[in-house]
Formats: sequence, structure tokens, C-alpha cells
Amino acid sequence: MATVLIYYGTSEGQTAKIARHIGASLAERGLEVELVESPAVPPLPLDAYRAVLVGDSIHVGNYHRPVMKFIAAHQETLAKRPNGFFSVCLAAASKKPEEQAKAKAFVDEMMTQTQWHPDRVAVFAGGIAYSKYGLLKTWLMKRIAKSDMGDVDTSRDYEYTDWDSVEAFANGFCEDLLRRAA
Repeated sequence: MATVLIYYGTSEGQTAKIARHIGASLAERGLEVELVESPAVPPLPLDAYRAVLVGDSIHVGNYHRPVMKFIAAHQETLAKRPNGFFSVCLAAASKKPEEQAKAKAFVDEMMTQTQWHPDRVAVFAGGIAYSKYGLLKTWLMKRIAKSDMGDVDTSRDYEYTDWDSVEAFANGFCEDLLRRAA
């Protein structure tokens, strides 16, 4: 059986956690999964994979440069097989509609810049990892949290990911893949 590649970028680890969850969901459905964290190179040529999922997180309004280069370099190959993209963004957890819209706009901007239009797209809320930040980033994230979520206790981390949505994305991708194979 051909393998599904999940290629992702992560900073504090929430995107990696989501990628592992998606990978486990696909594996439970009988698919072989290869997880590769950017900027590492997948062990096989991209056209050897049955399907490809790409995931990345937004930091200071941008996705990781190596992930965007990966998409741009492999755009044609991605288009020839089932593919998808998942974005992890704190703004998706916001109570403010304009912030939630901003989380979706990052994906639209990525598609415009790379000219890649994934078959399946999802935006997931990330988290606040105070334990992994330096002093300046802790201060900045606390200001953001105070104005929106209210989670300002820097002695702990906060996770906003809706795991049911992650599971639904994985299941939908798997169903699309199996339907295309039939």
C-alpha cells in the first residue's frame, strides 16, 4: 500500500501534535502514514506518495518559510494526487469574528502566493505555550490573551484545538482518498 505523507511545520509543538493525531486517525483506517517535520526532506520522492497533507502554523502573520518553499517547489506533484492543507492559528480560537476571519484569510493568502489549491482545507485553533516562550514572547502573548481569551496565567499552557474538528478533517480526507481509489 502506498503511503500518505504528512509534511508539517511547527514552532511550539501544537501543529506536530495535530499532525500526529491526523496520522494516527489515518493509520486506524488502514493507511500507511509518513510524518515529516519541516525543514526535513521526505525520504521518498513526492510522487511516490499516494496522497499528501501539509500543515503549518501561523506566527507573526506568516507560515514557516521552508513549508511555503516545499509547497511552491512541489505544486504540480501535489495537484496530481489527493492533497490537503491544515493551518494552525491562535486567531481561530478568538471570540472575535474578525480574528476568526483573519485565521481563514491566512490560508487564502497562502493559496494566492503558492498557486496551490488543496483538495481539502482546515483551520484549527492552536494554543498558548507560555512554558516554551521567552520573556518578550510571554509578555506579547499575555497581552493578546488578555484582550480576547483571558488566559493570562503564565504558569501554565493553554490548548484551544477542537479535536473533534481535527478528527473530522482526518476522516473526510481518508474518505476522499478511499473513494478516489475505488
